[in-house]
Order: sequence, then C-alpha cells, then structure tokens
Amino acid sequence: MKKRMMSVATVMGLLLMFSMPLPAFEPHHEIHEALEALHKARVHLERANHDFHGHRADAIRAIDEAGRQLEICLQY
Repeated sequence: MKKRMMSVATVMGLLLMFSMPLPAFEPHHEIHEALEALHKARVHLERANHDFHGHRADAIRAIDEAGRQLEICLQY
C-alpha cells in the first residue's frame, strides 16, 4: 500500500511539473542587454563631473544612435 501511494504521488508530481507553462522566451535578449548597458553608460556620462574635452557629448550622441539602431534590430 505504501509503495502504491508513493507511486501515485510521484506520478501526480510529474503531471504537475509537465503541466506548468514554460517561462516566456524573450526574443533577442542580447539586444535587450545591450540597450540596458547603453542606458547605464549614458547615465554615467551625464552624471560625470568632466566633459572630457567635448568627447562626452559626442559619446552621448553615439550612444543614442546605437540605441536607435538596436531598436530597429528588435523589429526583426
């Protein structure tokens, strides 16, 4: 009787496990990570105490353009 109860519990557990939905797959997760990294870099540059002889503004513009290109990539 005890073995039968354990078998039933095991089968029930397996059925429950296989009936659970799988986590949603995020398409292009690398691109999302790149966008997040660009955002963090932009925030760091904006908060910097130095303008790096004008290069900070250029870097921010480059980050913005890279972000636009990555957003376009997400459409595919």
